[in-house]
Amino acid sequence: MTTIDTQTTNTTPKGTPRQQAARDHLWMHMARHSGIVQNNQPVPTIVRGKGHHIYDDQGKEYIDGLAGLFVVQVGHGREELAQAAAKQAEKLAFMPLWSYAHEPGIDLAERLAGYAPGDLNRVFFTTGGGEAVESAFKLAKQHWKLKGKPSKTKVISRALAYHGTPQGALAITSIPGMKEPFEPLVPGTFRVPNTNFYRAPEDHNSSEEDFGIWAAERIREQIEFEGPDSVAAVFLEPVQNSGGCFPPPPGYFQRVREICDEYDVLLVSDEVICAFGRIGSMFACNDYGYTPDIITCAKGLTSGYSPIGAMIASDRLFEDFAHGDTTFYHGYTFGGHPVSAAVAMANLDIFEREGLNQHVADNKAAFKSTLSKLLDLPIVGDVRGDGYFYGIEMVKDKATKETFNEDESERLLRGFLSTALYDAGLYCRADDRGDPVIQLAPPLTIAQPEFDEIESILRSVLTEAENYL
Repeated sequence: MTTIDTQTTNTTPKGTPRQQAARDHLWMHMARHSGIVQNNQPVPTIVRGKGHHIYDDQGKEYIDGLAGLFVVQVGHGREELAQAAAKQAEKLAFMPLWSYAHEPGIDLAERLAGYAPGDLNRVFFTTGGGEAVESAFKLAKQHWKLKGKPSKTKVISRALAYHGTPQGALAITSIPGMKEPFEPLVPGTFRVPNTNFYRAPEDHNSSEEDFGIWAAERIREQIEFEGPDSVAAVFLEPVQNSGGCFPPPPGYFQRVREICDEYDVLLVSDEVICAFGRIGSMFACNDYGYTPDIITCAKGLTSGYSPIGAMIASDRLFEDFAHGDTTFYHGYTFGGHPVSAAVAMANLDIFEREGLNQHVADNKAAFKSTLSKLLDLPIVGDVRGDGYFYGIEMVKDKATKETFNEDESERLLRGFLSTALYDAGLYCRADDRGDPVIQLAPPLTIAQPEFDEIESILRSVLTEAENYL
């Protein structure tokens, strides 16, 4: 492990120690603050990144095993992306897309339409993934009203799925603990089983193909139960993030597409995490061979160098807005920000110049194989995922697949693993939204040497976790 000169000071411009300022003023996202505020625990503070490494305010080096938050596809410290932002800011720092256009927005919309399958040619920009999902939810509702089917307002998503935090997107999200503090939410959202083959029902766990068809048919069942005339859309991630990286079984999305077509329901591919090389293609629906009606995306579009998101819709959905005075009364001040759009164009240039999608395709089997070595540990029950996106599920009893109870999971994840992995030099996610998992989504630039290093750290910490329990 390397330490470097961080070239930073540990005080704010006002002269306050930064740790104290963090405790007094910074409200971190999704964070428990009690230990920080009451016990003066240190706030992990990252000051620099280079390639697949990040560095804290003490100069300690970590492998960025989560690409920030499934974001930094091309790695940290890409000067050309910073330069693209500066160049655009000097030329045109801001202009909204409210009835006006700017050059980077036009160029990026054309480029994204070229990557998307089928007739998904209309790009509506947001500032992030949750807003993209919110936009798709609203578009689905308005679409059916314009088609004379105003009762089609309900949405189906999968158990444990995360689709964002805005009120509409949160309603589609299927994690009870994240929803309860903000209820009542937008009504009319319903759940179906996810594609966790490791915990498939006994009568459907003999083959992934059988399980996939069974899971897809649960969508049909839910549509029929609610009534096809009341269901607007189905929202699915290509590989479901929450719960621990559930890839789709063979044939699953093809069957879902058939069901949506049969009942006149829109299929939304939520690719906020899975797009831009995370699975291997610019859009993961291309990896799995299906064409949705809408794609939502964000994160890797700029590799995190500037915030942006997008909803990409089919020509069919745009058709009603191409005539008369019909308007999609929805938008964001910073949606499609010209600086962010310019950074996205430069980021995609890196993808194409360095062949990052092909790099993932060439190396993903080795990533899976390396992580699968951990299956010899008693605590590791399953290693699953695709591309550069994997979850490692931990179990109490490997033979029975018995999971940890709530107290045990709390002690394992927050009491030990999160801190131990970070101290060992690996930034990743130890998550309990579902059964306890460790999630990995590193920058797309890494290969076998980094796979081995990640596996070595995980092995050491997970071995210690067995003793800890």
